[in-house]
Amino acid sequence: MREFGFDSTTAEVIAGQDLSGRVALVTGASAGLGVETARTLAGAGATVWLLARDRAKLDTTLATLQAESLPGRLESALLDLADLDQVRTAAAQLLDTCPRIDLLVNNAGVMACPHAETAQGFEMQLGTNHVGHFLFTGLLLPALKAAAAEGREARVVNLSSAGHRFSAFDFEDPNYRQRPYDKWQAYGQSKTANVLFSVALDARTRDSGVRAFAVHPGAISTELGRHMDSDDMARIAASFPGGKMAFKSIPQGAATSVWAATAPELEGRGGLYLEDCHVADLADADSSGGVQPWAVDPAAAERLWLLSERWVYGGEA
Repeated sequence: MREFGFDSTTAEVIAGQDLSGRVALVTGASAGLGVETARTLAGAGATVWLLARDRAKLDTTLATLQAESLPGRLESALLDLADLDQVRTAAAQLLDTCPRIDLLVNNAGVMACPHAETAQGFEMQLGTNHVGHFLFTGLLLPALKAAAAEGREARVVNLSSAGHRFSAFDFEDPNYRQRPYDKWQAYGQSKTANVLFSVALDARTRDSGVRAFAVHPGAISTELGRHMDSDDMARIAASFPGGKMAFKSIPQGAATSVWAATAPELEGRGGLYLEDCHVADLADADSSGGVQPWAVDPAAAERLWLLSERWVYGGEA
């Protein structure tokens, strides 16, 4: 049994694996963890689609990775998770090109941004981090199931965060129509939604060979933190043991995503929250890590799934 932990890197978790013939999609692949995830999967031979909303940044990233002469093929496509109409367009185009998808890494996200709304009126963090990915994944399920039908599990990896501890999901006012907006509470709610989505998705698709995982990558200095100031840093640090954040490098931060997508030891498992390249325990009052019970509650997961379906298929926001 391979053993990994906090310091493990993408190179370590992918070592010895051959992803030739497999197709992977990575959202938010124009910077940070998304780039490293794409690089690692392509380095193991996969065909990797880099997805992001900024064409100029996407082209720059694609050129950089292509210059590395990785074994796998690299492609790119636009995806704006804050606009469900564009999500539908992107998914349709990808399905035409990729009738079989083995790995979907839902890496994109926003964190602690000022109050804003998506094109369809969802609170920006909830709409981008959860709702957009919910629709995108649902539209791509035929391709994921087609890959699994060939005898190998397909996997969906949803990037959550230890920040899910900041808030359970508020089913009464998820879009902050009645309560004052709190950017960290909103971020926590969206990250809880990522875990609940993984739980409900896995329950629905495991019999088809599609498994889902939620991942906490760790604290990493990337563009995700562009809205943070010194007060925000202090608030986040206070949630760590001793009031100090333990930062990871980008290859360490992307390691759990790569492990979730490829680890043979996860075969036959799903609906789990992963951190530091292992399955997390339930958190309690004394835990510095782990997953809060509210994020893996099957009843809440089912309730959010049904609500999300109304949002994306019924036009309700």
